[in-house]
Amino acid sequence: MFLPAVVQASVREEKKLMVENAKLKNDIDDLKKQLLEKEKKRGVLAVPMPSGDNSVECSKPTPPKPSVAPASSPAAAAAAVQSPPPTDEGKKKKPEKKGGEKAEKKQAAPSQEDAKVDVSRLDMRVGRIITAEKHPDADSLYVEQVDVGEASPRTVVSGLVKHIPLEQMQNRMAVLMCNLKPAKMRGVVSQAMVMCASSADKVEILDPPSGAVPGDRVTFQGFPGDPDKELNPKKKVWEQIQPDLRTDDQCVATYKGSAFEVAGKGVCKAQTMSSSGIK
Repeated sequence: MFLPAVVQASVREEKKLMVENAKLKNDIDDLKKQLLEKEKKRGVLAVPMPSGDNSVECSKPTPPKPSVAPASSPAAAAAAVQSPPPTDEGKKKKPEKKGGEKAEKKQAAPSQEDAKVDVSRLDMRVGRIITAEKHPDADSLYVEQVDVGEASPRTVVSGLVKHIPLEQMQNRMAVLMCNLKPAKMRGVVSQAMVMCASSADKVEILDPPSGAVPGDRVTFQGFPGDPDKELNPKKKVWEQIQPDLRTDDQCVATYKGSAFEVAGKGVCKAQTMSSSGIK
């Protein structure tokens, strides 16, 4: 008498399960569609299975082939294949520092210190020794005040005591080299050098031409150019030039045969010393 009730319960349970199965199937189908959409976006090909059902199998993704522009010849095609892809190193290459450019500019345009060494680099001028007196701490040195055409006289220390009497050092014209680096001589800074014809036993101060005045530039034909502002002792410019400074057989002061000359006024000479060195 309870059998119909049991059957009815079983039928209801079966219907409930069928509904749930249908719902699950729909959910599975929806998930499959979503999965397929995602795989398509990733480039995975959907390959249908040989069986009769609607299930699909996803193939392994294949890497995209590199695009190579069509080559006009087999050699060009081979070169295109062998060419390595661009690297980040090429893209991120740092620009060279400006220091290298500056160094190149310096090499391309050498300073005056590295230029050709000749007498044009010496600042030779006519000067007038205003006064001279013996050095307080050195018996062989004079201390002179010399007008070289500047606002104030220069102090010059000269080792001429044994060769030129003190009275002959007063108010006399001379030739001076004015761009030696100032040097202290027994406590007194010397700012120029009196140019003299010189031998082992005799010294004579070079005389400028008549009419020359303090500050007149002494020049040398065949050796144009402006003198250094100050000679660098490390470059030994004076030491390289001095051996070519000599008086000729007429006592005219010369550099490699070119006379010490004041433009429009004449040449510089020693009084009696010919074929002698100058320093």
